Amino acid sequence: MILLYTSACIINLINVCFRCKNSKSNSNADSVVQYKLQQPAVARFLRLIPLDWNPSGRIGLRLETYGCPYTSDVVSLDGSSSSSLVYRLSPGTRRTPRDVVSLKFKTVRNSGSLLHAEGDGGLSLSLELERGKLQLLLRRGSSSEPRRLASLGSLLDDQHWHHLAVERRSSHLNLTVDKHTERVQIPAEFSHWEIRQLSVGAVQNPDSQKQVVSKGNFRGCLENLLYNSLNLIQLVKHKDHQVKGNVTFSCVEPVSVAVTFPGPQSFLQLPGASASSSSGGVSVGFQFRTWNKAGLLLTFGLPQEGGVVWLYLNEARLRLQIHKAGRALLELTAGSALNDGQWHSVELNSRRGRLSITVDKEEGGGAHASPTFPVAIQSQLFFGGKNDGQECRNPFNVFQGCMRLLTLDNQDVDLIMVQQKELGTFSNLQIDMCGIIDRCSPSRCEHGGRCSQSWIAFHCNCSDSGYSGATCHSSVYEQSCEAYKHNGNTSGHFYIDVDGSGPIRPQLVYCNMTEENTWMVIQHNNTEATRLRPSSLGNQHSVHFDYATEEEQLSVAISQSEHCEQELSYQCRRSRLLNTPEGSPFSWWLGGPGAGRVQTYWGGAQPGSQQCACGLQGDCVDPQHYCNCDADRMEWTEDSGLLTHKESLPVRSLVLGDIQRPGSEAAYRVGPLRCHGDKNFWNAAFFDKETSYLHFPTFHGELSADISFLFKTTASSGVFLENLGIKDFIRIELSSSTQVVFSFDVGNGPLEVRVESSVPLDDNRWHRVRAERNVKEASLRLDDLPAATQEAPADGHFHLQLNSQLFIGGTASRQKGFRGCIRSLITPGVRPGCPGHCSSYGSFCQNRGRCVERVNGFHCDCGLSAYTGVFCNTEVSASFKSGTSVSYTFKEPYELSRNSSALPSSIYSDTTLRGENVSLSFRTSQSPAVLFYCQLVLQRAPPHHCLFLLQVDQNPREDFNLTSDGEFNAVKSLVLGKVHGESSDDLDPDLARLGSLGFTGCLSVVSFNSISPLKAALLHPDTSPVIITGPLARSNCGSSASANPYAAENTHHLSGRRREGPLVNAIRTDSALIGGLIAVVIFVVVTGLAITARFLYRRKETYRNQEVKGVNQDDSPDFPFNNQADPQNASSENPKEYFI
Repeated sequence: MILLYTSACIINLINVCFRCKNSKSNSNADSVVQYKLQQPAVARFLRLIPLDWNPSGRIGLRLETYGCPYTSDVVSLDGSSSSSLVYRLSPGTRRTPRDVVSLKFKTVRNSGSLLHAEGDGGLSLSLELERGKLQLLLRRGSSSEPRRLASLGSLLDDQHWHHLAVERRSSHLNLTVDKHTERVQIPAEFSHWEIRQLSVGAVQNPDSQKQVVSKGNFRGCLENLLYNSLNLIQLVKHKDHQVKGNVTFSCVEPVSVAVTFPGPQSFLQLPGASASSSSGGVSVGFQFRTWNKAGLLLTFGLPQEGGVVWLYLNEARLRLQIHKAGRALLELTAGSALNDGQWHSVELNSRRGRLSITVDKEEGGGAHASPTFPVAIQSQLFFGGKNDGQECRNPFNVFQGCMRLLTLDNQDVDLIMVQQKELGTFSNLQIDMCGIIDRCSPSRCEHGGRCSQSWIAFHCNCSDSGYSGATCHSSVYEQSCEAYKHNGNTSGHFYIDVDGSGPIRPQLVYCNMTEENTWMVIQHNNTEATRLRPSSLGNQHSVHFDYATEEEQLSVAISQSEHCEQELSYQCRRSRLLNTPEGSPFSWWLGGPGAGRVQTYWGGAQPGSQQCACGLQGDCVDPQHYCNCDADRMEWTEDSGLLTHKESLPVRSLVLGDIQRPGSEAAYRVGPLRCHGDKNFWNAAFFDKETSYLHFPTFHGELSADISFLFKTTASSGVFLENLGIKDFIRIELSSSTQVVFSFDVGNGPLEVRVESSVPLDDNRWHRVRAERNVKEASLRLDDLPAATQEAPADGHFHLQLNSQLFIGGTASRQKGFRGCIRSLITPGVRPGCPGHCSSYGSFCQNRGRCVERVNGFHCDCGLSAYTGVFCNTEVSASFKSGTSVSYTFKEPYELSRNSSALPSSIYSDTTLRGENVSLSFRTSQSPAVLFYCQLVLQRAPPHHCLFLLQVDQNPREDFNLTSDGEFNAVKSLVLGKVHGESSDDLDPDLARLGSLGFTGCLSVVSFNSISPLKAALLHPDTSPVIITGPLARSNCGSSASANPYAAENTHHLSGRRREGPLVNAIRTDSALIGGLIAVVIFVVVTGLAITARFLYRRKETYRNQEVKGVNQDDSPDFPFNNQADPQNASSENPKEYFI
C-alpha cells in the first residue's frame, strides 16, 4: 500500500525525479509506510501496475506517475540593464474588453521588476518581487512614487516554477499567483486606459527608453509568456518587429543545493582542515533562512586549551561567543530581524589577530574584534546542531531552517557529496531542498490579528483587536446590553459585538440599566435642540446625522432588538411642518438603511400618514390640521413624539422647508437612537423528550467556528448538537451530570475536549457552554471555569467537511438526545429567518414591482409601479365623467429625493427631459377626447427636434419628428381628464376647446416614468401633490373581467366535484339507515343547487348593472363612459379597450 501526499503548489511532473534508494517499504498487508513528497506535485493520473505475488499470496503494486504533453518556451534574464523583453503594441490596435498576461517564472532572488505595462498619460502598472512577495504597483509618471494596490504570494524566490496571471477588466484586476486569486479595484482613470508597451524583466519608459526607478531587474527564468494568447517568446525567436529582447532561449539559472534542518536531531558535520587558512585563521561562509528567533548555526572547537566557538541566533540577532573553561572570553553581535524567512548571508573570518562576522554584506552589517588568542578550527565543524555523542553539548536552541552556499576557506562545499556520504556526516537532514513554509500567507489570524510564526507553528497577536483565541476568532465583548446586564454590570459605556465572531467590528454604546428595560443608546453628531431663523441662502434647511457606529453595525443592532425608538421634535412659530391636511409637505426626513427613504410623518404618528402625534390623538391646536405647527400661528407651539417603526430608523437626514418667511422661527431636535431587548439572548427551545430535536442547514465551520448557548436540565446526559459528514463530525454533549464534551473529527481521527464541573449540571439552572475550533486548537469553556484546549496536529488535516443537517437537541446517529431547555444558541449559519427569498419568488413581483427581502419572507414594493396589490398585478382604474380632472403638480426638484425610492406620494424626481415614457390603458366611446395632458416648461433656445414614438395595442409603432423653437427642460404638471384653469392658458384654441370637453370613460395604469398620477390620486390623495376636481371613483373598469362581461369566472368553489349519487356499502345494512342517508344527500344537493343558482343570478345582475344598462345609467358612479351615440344603439355597442 502506498500513500501519496500532495501539497497545494504545482510543478511539472515531467521534471520530478523521485530518489527512493534504500527506502523502507511495506512488510505486511496491514501496516502502512508513508512517504511525504518534499516537493509538491499535482498529478492527473496515477497508474497502479500489479507485478507479482509475494510469498504470502498477497499482490505487490508499483506506483508510476505520468505527465501530460507540455509545450515549453523558455527564456532566461541575467538581471543586467540590457536583459529584458519589450513588446510594443501597434498604434491602430483595437482595444479589447479585457487584457490577459500569463507566464511562469522561477528565481533565486527575492526582488526585481517582473512585468511593467505602460499606457496613456503616464499611467502604468507594475508587478515587482519584493522580499519574495509579488507587489502590484501603480505609477503616475516615471519619477513618481509608486502606490501599492495588492500583495500576493510568499517565498517566491524558492527556485521553483510559479504561475502568474493578470486579467484586466474595466474597473478591476484579477491577480493570480499559483492557486491564489485576488480581485483588485483600480482607479477610475484606468477604465479607458490602453496599454502601449509591455516590458518584462525591467521597467522601460516607452518615450525615453530609460529605465524607471524600481527595485531592480529580474534575474531568473520565464516560461510561456502570453499576452492575450499571443506567445511573445515565439515572436522574439522569429525576430518580430514589435518585440525586442536581449534574452537567452534556455533556463541557465544556476542551481544551488540547499539543506533543511527540520528538527532537534538535525546537524551537519564537516572536516575543519580545509576551513583553516594557511596562516592559521578561519574562513567560513553560508546563507540561511528561518522563522525562529533562536538557534545554533555553527560551532567548532579551538585547538588550544579546550575553547569553543558558538555562532548562533538570539532574539533574531547573530551572536558569536567564545567560551573557555566555563566563561565567555569574547562576544560579538550583528544584524537584526534575521527570522523574516529571507535568505541572509554570513561570513566568519579570522586572520592576523582580527576576528569578524558579517551579515548581509551588501547592507553593511557586521562586527569585529581583536582577540589575544588565536582562533582556528581544531578538527570538525558542526552546522545547525551538535552531535550529542560529543563531549561538549549544545547549550543553545537547535536551528530549524535552511542553509545553502556553504564555503570553507573560500571553497564551495558539495552537498551532493554529503548526501552520498562521501563528505562529512549528517543526521536528520533534507538535502537538495529548502522545506520552509510560510504559515502566515495567507494569514489564518482573523479580525486584524497580527500573524507571526516559527518553523513549526504560527501565532496570532490579538491585542487591541477585541477578539481572543488562537486565531483571534472569539469576541471578548457581549452581543447586547441585555447580556451585559445579566453578567451583573451596571449602566455605563460598553463595547458590543452584534454578530459575535462575525466580520462586523465591535461598537461603543451606552447601556442604560436603570429602568425596567435595558436600553442601548447610540449617539449621533447633533442630539441637542438647534434653532433656525429666516435665511436668504435658500428655501430649505437640510442637516445630515452621522452616527457613532458604522452602517452594518447599526443595521444589525436594530434588527436584533425587540424595540427601537428615536425622538423627533419640532418647535415652531409661523413655520408650517407637513402642510396638512391636503398640501404637499414642507418638511420631511430620511430614515432607514443606507441613505434612508423619504418619510412624511412625524414623531408619534404612523408611517405614511402625513400626520403628527396630535393628529393621531385628535388634540391639535387647530382641529383642521394634523400638526400643531401647520396652524401657522404667531405663538410658539410644538410637534414632537417617538419614531418607533424600525424599518424607518435611524433618522439619517432632516429637511425643513417653511423657514424663509419673515417672522418664521423654528427649532428641531433629533434624539439618540434607543433600543432594548435582544432577540437572540432570549431565543429558547424546550425539548421534553429524548427523541425531540430541531434541524438546521449544515454547520459552516470549515476552518474556524464557534458555538455558544445556555442550557438547563434535570437529565444527567444528552447530546446538545451534532452534525455529521462522510467521516468528519462535530458534537457537543452532556456526558454526565458534571461533564461536558466537545468532540470532532476533521480527518485526523476523533478528538475530544472535556470540562469537568465541581457542581452538578442537572440542577435545572442555566449554564453557559462556549466551544471553538480552528486550525490551531479546539477549546471548550463551561460557565466561568478555565477553558480546556486540545491542540490540532501540526501537519494534519484542518478542513471540517460536513454534509448533513445540523441537529439541535438530538442526533442523527441515534444517540441519546437532550431533555431540557437550550437558549441563546449562536452558531455560524444558524440565524432567524432565511434570506434569499427574492431569488426564488422575485419573479412574482410584476409590472416594475421590486422584491424586498424580509426575515420571514418577502414582499413586493409597488412604489415604482402603476399597479398595486400583493404582486403589483392589480390594475388601478377609475371612471371619469366629463367634469372629472386629476392634476399632478411637480414641485421644484430637490437634492435629497432625487435618487430615493420612496412612496410615489412623496417623490418629486428630477424631470429634466431627455427621454420620457408614458403608458396608459383606456376605454371610451367618446371621440375626440384628451387622454393625457402634460404641461412643460419651455426654455428659449435654437430650434430643437423632438422624436415621438407612439404604439397602440399591438399595432405597428409610429414615429413623429417635430421641431420646436425651444427646449423642454422640465415638467410642470400632468392632467388626466378635463383640462381647465392655468393648465389651459397656453393651449391653442382647438386644444383648449377639446380639453374643456373632458373625458368620459375608463383610465387605468397611467404612468409617466416612475410617476403614477392616477394611483397617487386614488390611493394617496392626502399625501400626494394632486388636485381632484369632479367625481372620481375607483373602479374595476380596466380589468379583463370588466372588459368582457361574458368571460368565464375564475372563482374557486369548495364544492368543485359533484357527487353522482350516494355511496353504497357493498355489505348489506339496515334499509332504514340507507334511506336516511339518501334523504340527507338529496337535501344537501338540492340546497347547494339553489344557493348556486341564486349566486349566479346575482353575479349576472351585477355585470348587467355595470356594463349594459343603457343610456339612463349616466348618473351611476360606476358607469365608465358617457355614451354620445344613438340611444337605440347604445345597448348593442361594446366599447373596446386600448393600451398605449
